Amino acid sequence: MKIIVLDGFALNPGDISWKPLEELGSLTVYERTAPQQVVERIGDAPAILTNKTVISREVMDACPGLKYIGVLATGYNVVDLVAARERGIIVTNIPGYSTQAVAQFVFALLLEVCCHVQNHSESVHAGEWVRSKDFCYWKSPQLELWGKTLGIFGCGSIGQAVAAIAQALGMRVVCCTRTPAKIPASSGIQALELDEFLATADVISLHAPLTPQTEHLVRSETIAKMKRGVIIVNTARGPLVQEEDMAAALKSGQVGWYAADVVCREPMDPSNPLLGAPNCILTPHIAWATQEARSRLMDIAAGNLAAFQQGRPVNVVG
Repeated sequence: MKIIVLDGFALNPGDISWKPLEELGSLTVYERTAPQQVVERIGDAPAILTNKTVISREVMDACPGLKYIGVLATGYNVVDLVAARERGIIVTNIPGYSTQAVAQFVFALLLEVCCHVQNHSESVHAGEWVRSKDFCYWKSPQLELWGKTLGIFGCGSIGQAVAAIAQALGMRVVCCTRTPAKIPASSGIQALELDEFLATADVISLHAPLTPQTEHLVRSETIAKMKRGVIIVNTARGPLVQEEDMAAALKSGQVGWYAADVVCREPMDPSNPLLGAPNCILTPHIAWATQEARSRLMDIAAGNLAAFQQGRPVNVVG
């Protein structure tokens, strides 16, 4: 079977192996594929894998041999699922591979807000401790998480992993979710309706998929219902947040800090209102990118394709 990977660099810049996929057929890996190159590169291949390269109805029309689209991510909005279903094309995704990596990264962001470790390290290396008249100093307030309330919006596997870490740090955990019945009774997580959730949390961590209902969930109207100085962490999807409203809330102090690994348009647009906003930490969509998580992703992607080849597809979406 001819297998085409359209944009393999993000998954594997060279530090893991393509062997699990190479064992399933004739594999061609492109690091990146521009929109005008997609049809030519797919050609007559029956199986393709894509991360962020869009597979539209027009692409499917131009590639009638296509039978399988493997999305190298959990989100699959890059594929026109209606068109795929009409043509009998199987589309799969990669669930669950990054749960622990993302949960860890939430606290990398949150603890940076609380402690500003890098800023203090740079200060020490610049000689400020050598010149200090006191045995210690701090360049920004130090914040303790113990006893504070973490609000998790979207309490699936990642949200519940975040909750466990928060509880280990002595935080109370509340959530807002479409499916409160799926929260284990033993978890200690309290489900709240949206308005109470917004008013209760000292820290809000976003873990919902992007849907018409969740787009711009965080906007001026909902921010006004939050505690003044609330900390918001977004490792889910950029458009959950209305970025102009967030920039304004940071400037006014209604939001104390915004720490995000995602933005509405990626790569980031130079006009993004969050660039230069006060108390705003931004990272380039790397919460998923530990070597361990990417290795799991590779193995699941190969398992998805192998199952398709055997006539029993798994992790099918749409």
